[in-house]
This record gives sequence, structure tokens and C-alpha cells, in this order.
Amino acid sequence: MQKSVDIRRNDQVRVITGRDKGKEGRVLRVMPDESKVLVEHVMMVKKNVRPNPQKNIKGGIAEQESPISISNVMLMCSSCARPVRVGHEKHGDRHSRVCKNCGTTLEK
Repeated sequence: MQKSVDIRRNDQVRVITGRDKGKEGRVLRVMPDESKVLVEHVMMVKKNVRPNPQKNIKGGIAEQESPISISNVMLMCSSCARPVRVGHEKHGDRHSRVCKNCGTTLEK
């Protein structure tokens, strides 16, 4: 069964706790089964990369994003310009995410 998550791909989020507290970024990937999200330029880790001449990959130490728990990030509202809680409204047969602070829809 798929878990329901309020955060979607390409949403702007802010990290509210942990070593990257206060950083903002765009969500690259959502993993609802693990309750994790991959956020651009947040939780950067170093990874050793082997050279592969067939794929034109140079070896060395590369930096990449690591997944962060969904509970450690909050969705940013474009009109409030701050992290907000997410509510839900039903318009006919469609559901939309709503900012709990100002009431605007968070859909693009």
C-alpha cells in the first residue's frame, strides 16, 4: 500500500532540524515507502567513484545528495515566504494542498 505524502517532486522545502537546519532546496525525489526525500544541495555526502573509460567517467571523490527524513523538512509557501503546514481541500472530484497559514493553494 502506498503511503500518502504531502511533499511532491519539485516542491521548495526548508530543513527544520538536523545538520543542515535552515537550508532550502528543491525536492529531487520522494521515497514514500522509506519516508525520505532527496533535496537539492542538502545532506551532501562524499562518494568514491571508480574510473570507467567506456562511459567516460573519471575516478575520484564525488559529492552527492543523501536522502533526508520527510519529518525533517517543511514545505515553503510562495505567498507567505516561510515554511508552513499543509492542509487539504476538495474541489469537486479534485484534491488540492492548501497553506494552513494564508489559505492559498500550493499547486503549481
